[in-house]
Amino acid sequence: MFFRALQVASLCSDRMHEVVAEEVETLASGAATSPQAWRVAMERSFARVDAEAVNGSGERPSQDCRCELQPPRCDHVGSTAVVAVVSPTRIVVANCGDSRAVLCRNGAPIPLSSDHKPDREDELQRIEAAGGRVIYWDGARVLGVLAMSRAIGDSYLKPYVISEPEVTVLDREEGDECLILASDGLWDVVSNETACDIARMCLQGGGDEEEEVAGGDASCSDAAVLLTKLAFARHSADNISVVVVDLREKWKTAPTTPTRKNS
Repeated sequence: MFFRALQVASLCSDRMHEVVAEEVETLASGAATSPQAWRVAMERSFARVDAEAVNGSGERPSQDCRCELQPPRCDHVGSTAVVAVVSPTRIVVANCGDSRAVLCRNGAPIPLSSDHKPDREDELQRIEAAGGRVIYWDGARVLGVLAMSRAIGDSYLKPYVISEPEVTVLDREEGDECLILASDGLWDVVSNETACDIARMCLQGGGDEEEEVAGGDASCSDAAVLLTKLAFARHSADNISVVVVDLREKWKTAPTTPTRKNS
């Protein structure tokens, strides 16, 4: 079951950015400037990847693994997904589940997503309106099973667990330093403030500007590794996936940032 769950998470990582790019290309000329157009594109993207996860069409067996060793299709697994698209003027974040995106701006953390927990008031009302229940079994869980209220996959819990993302569109500012995308394995044990402080410390630790430009990717990687190690040291009990994106002035020409996931 755990291996199959990783396949859903890998599907999100492999496919989400491709699907988002395809949906953005379908927008009418100038529509990309509209927050509503971004919401529609993200909602379509998540719906498409969810359909691939549910019907198995998106599975990509490893080249190292023989097909006969692949486990059968199972509807009882899923993945959270948080996506960020960065343009020179805007940051667009779409989140489904309990992964999180946090922007570090002028030294302070700004959450760009809200965790989809079953006991979040609006999520609880939505689940109950659909005929479901939130049962407290080692925390709030949909039907006593799943500890999040939105996910890619998990078709056996639909319509209570949905794949529709919440989308945030934010204008970039000069004080934007970095963006942290991570699964709940980090956020369960590390605060937004601490994560922002650590990421900033790594990004500001380079030498002169030329060295910083050459080592920018390494600094982001160092920050992600350090945050992951901190979560392990604090005995995080969940999967830990972390991506750090440099948003400082010299990086504003970067067109997009990666997709990450949690199984």
